[in-house]
Amino acid sequence: MTVSTHSPEPGVAVVTVDAPPVNALTVRGWFALAAAVEAAGRDERTHVVVLRAEGRGFNAGVDIKEIQRDPGYGALIGANEGCAAAFSAVYDCAVPVIAAVHGFCLGGGVGLVGNADVVVASEDAEFGLPEVDRGALGAATHLARLVPQHLMRALYYTASTITAQQLHHHGSVYSVVSREELDATALELARRIAAKDTRVIRAAKQAINGIDVQPVHRSYRFEQGFTFQLNLAGVSDGARQSFLDDKEKP
Repeated sequence: MTVSTHSPEPGVAVVTVDAPPVNALTVRGWFALAAAVEAAGRDERTHVVVLRAEGRGFNAGVDIKEIQRDPGYGALIGANEGCAAAFSAVYDCAVPVIAAVHGFCLGGGVGLVGNADVVVASEDAEFGLPEVDRGALGAATHLARLVPQHLMRALYYTASTITAQQLHHHGSVYSVVSREELDATALELARRIAAKDTRVIRAAKQAINGIDVQPVHRSYRFEQGFTFQLNLAGVSDGARQSFLDDKEKP
């Protein structure tokens, strides 16, 4: 199963993504993730959500193969709508969401992490937006929540990555631990939040979102308008296919 939810202890819901080989999600996968996070937040027994992944990395973004197999634009539109739904589910979740990140966190992964309430990461975690190399745009909205404006622009234009240690320096990653300690660290933090009065924490989540200066829903969809424009202009298809061809080279 691509997305699953379990409760390791009272008050804590753990949502896990497991989509081998690299957790690049299909349209259905993005919507499944959105539904899982939303359902966890609606459950009054849930005081906090931990979002994590199995496999080699946290998330590699959208499934480009699915988009390339579609002769039209349905998969592209679905991927954009699915990403928007999943990012919104994390941001709008009724309780705090802790992202536990290991390995690569790329594209849509940055969208999830940028909208999370707290981020913990393993020492091998790297974050980046390869969108410009794929003929697309998106998630600058969320990268801007992790790093200062000018660094975001440099990372975005160059499709470069940034380490968990660097994000810890900027204050957007709460703690950096070994891969072996990641789940336990996220769970310990979740346990501390879950011990609070959930009525107060749920109100706090609404209050903090209400004073947010970044209109995350609108700004992400604005970015996606340019992705559609690049696709209509014929720019994106060649970039995506080049990426897939490079992956298949020995």
